[in-house]
Amino acid sequence: MCRSLVLLSAGLTVLSAGLSTGPASAQNNTPRNLILFIPDGLRALKVTPETAPAMAEIRDKGVNFKNSHSLFPTFTMANGSAMSTGHYLGDTGVFSNTIWTNYTSVPAGDTVVPFIENDAVLGDIDEHFKGDYLNEDTILKLARDKGYSTAALGKHGPTYQFDHTDKPEKAGLHSVVFDDATGGKNGVALSDEVKDALTKAGLPLATPPRGDNSKAGDAKTPGTTVANVAQQAYFADVAAKVVLPVFKARNKPFVLVFWSRDPDGSQHNTGDSLNQIMPGINGPTSMAGIKNADNNLAQLRKALDELGLAANTNIMVQADHGFSTISKESKTSPSAKLSYDDTPKDFLPMGFLALDLAKALELPLFDPNDKNAKVEGNKHPKAGNGVLGKDPEKPDLVVATNGGSDLIYLPNKDKKLAARTIKTLLEQDYVSGLFVDDSLGRFPGTLPLSSINLRGKAATPTPAIVVNFRSYASDCGEAPTNCSVQVADTVLRQGQGMHGSFSRGDTMNFMAAIGPDFKAGYVSEIPVSNADVGMTAAQLLGLRSSQNGGLVGRVMSEALPNGIVPKAYKGVEKSKKSENGLQTMLNFQRVGSQRYFDAAGFPGRTLGLEPDAGKQKTAGK
Repeated sequence: MCRSLVLLSAGLTVLSAGLSTGPASAQNNTPRNLILFIPDGLRALKVTPETAPAMAEIRDKGVNFKNSHSLFPTFTMANGSAMSTGHYLGDTGVFSNTIWTNYTSVPAGDTVVPFIENDAVLGDIDEHFKGDYLNEDTILKLARDKGYSTAALGKHGPTYQFDHTDKPEKAGLHSVVFDDATGGKNGVALSDEVKDALTKAGLPLATPPRGDNSKAGDAKTPGTTVANVAQQAYFADVAAKVVLPVFKARNKPFVLVFWSRDPDGSQHNTGDSLNQIMPGINGPTSMAGIKNADNNLAQLRKALDELGLAANTNIMVQADHGFSTISKESKTSPSAKLSYDDTPKDFLPMGFLALDLAKALELPLFDPNDKNAKVEGNKHPKAGNGVLGKDPEKPDLVVATNGGSDLIYLPNKDKKLAARTIKTLLEQDYVSGLFVDDSLGRFPGTLPLSSINLRGKAATPTPAIVVNFRSYASDCGEAPTNCSVQVADTVLRQGQGMHGSFSRGDTMNFMAAIGPDFKAGYVSEIPVSNADVGMTAAQLLGLRSSQNGGLVGRVMSEALPNGIVPKAYKGVEKSKKSENGLQTMLNFQRVGSQRYFDAAGFPGRTLGLEPDAGKQKTAGK
């Protein structure tokens, strides 16, 4: 039974949960500007006046969203799709960073499981899904169509996703896009107006590389010990010295998205903790990444002040997801008992899920990232992805490897194979919670995809099974969400960083806002999500979209002046128990019809889910 979380003021003006027909500032007829600043992978409780003064100031002087939520699977492109459209993943079809598209993507390296953080790959996928693989309009497209000046700068993939259907060669307004590919053959073309402004500002026409920050190391070599300073300094300079002055000169309202790769990139590749859980992502490299993102935000705010734009600009800061330290440990995995040239003894190898399923299901395993080469002996798939079956061109099962969770596709919708796969997964100690496509039926120990808004109007194929991996809190001496550790299917090493799980460490992202259309000094206890970011941005800008799917967020009315503070409730959903006693549990909150997902999995195996009075059985025993 749901119980009340908070009862707050009612009877105030209700803002629509859908897209507004007019801007929030319509009462004073002043079109507002909007900046969306996304510090990729920033954990909410790592922000203090010492670690990130610019973000702490926005949180403390503006709106502090204390009860924030990333969408599961907690990956970058997935949550970027929610922020850019206001829709949950069941509608956008961006189920993770690597998905199965059911065709061979050439720009992704001739594979059916493309990694989609890439402009060329996104363009290719768009072509195969009627010109818009998201199947929903983005706020940047809607703003551009309405006459706003629009720009997106930052990390390759999620930046372009904000206006991925824009075609610079066509007539009309276009978004200014700067990312890793800018200046290269696959980069979004820059207009003459922007090129001239870059030259006048003394800035190059091409984005600099990440340098040492891109070095992930290997099993014997530590990764990076530096933040992504030079590349992000370029993006910040472009925003402050080129884009904002150009937009001011146009004398029109604008929307600017700044997607900071840090702290995500520095946390992923950290060299502070090779093969060791401690300090993990709480070492100096990760902290430098947080400070780097904060410096970029401070520079943007200073530019707004100097250009006289601050008083009329709303700023929303939200991370796409939280973060965890990687564990590669399992006592039940057959693949961990083998030896590999690039994997420490007894650790899980890259692609352990595909390897373990192939063995248990007695199906040949092929590597879709290596021209469908057969994976045999003491080998593992290059990128972890796997196609299983006698014919790799017509697989029975596909594993899309992502990190703290993986996607499993069953192209033939084989319910018997689904049952066998689920039974295998329930025997592994690295699994903590399974979600199954509703069309396959109900299976003990699992919950349906619809429970977590993963079944909707997606254009891309819907996964058959989403596998959540085990997580827990280390003894790092901070709040549990800052100490989150998770098993991860990734080329990265134990002690480096990852996300994607249903741990509260991954679902708890930093969120704050400030500006003329937000309350000042307000602490919100109401649950909010990245889907709400998209809907609230649309409300502030007075945008309206023709929606294909109905899995949408809500306007965060509690953060707006004269907006209603709605009631919120807590709830729990539990599956039936499997034969070995395992039960997927989902802790959620609710505001109206909106669900906010705190944590899910097997109690005692997911950070945020306590053991169920000691009754939870351990897989493999």
